[in-house]
Amino acid sequence: MSFNQCQETLNSKGCTKNGVCGKKGEVADLQDRLLYVLKSIAFYNLKARSEDLNEEATDRFILDNLFATLTNTNFDRKAIESLIIKELNLRDAIIAQIPADKLAAEKDLPAVATVTPKSIEDTDVAVHSTHDEGI
Repeated sequence: MSFNQCQETLNSKGCTKNGVCGKKGEVADLQDRLLYVLKSIAFYNLKARSEDLNEEATDRFILDNLFATLTNTNFDRKAIESLIIKELNLRDAIIAQIPADKLAAEKDLPAVATVTPKSIEDTDVAVHSTHDEGI
């Protein structure tokens, strides 16, 4: 297992067991998923910007959620799961604002653009730090 989110890793090589900070693998996996959904938001937010539909609140939301993974302050599994749901809802709200003729056909979209609440659980979005722990 390897934690990908933190700048404070042991010897700057990444933690390979529990995080030096106390983070568990399950939380690291959730943070990977949170980052993956942020990429989905960014994909559609770029399209929204090209249509002058970008909102400052969206930019702030992206920064706040990114920051949640960069600091060793939030290891609350339920809080991170809640953020992921909020991200998916925001992404869907952005999609709804973009004119249909400006959206690519689903078959032409990258996987990150089509992530759903179900697929995020099944998608290998990064090195899953709990893969061999039965968590």
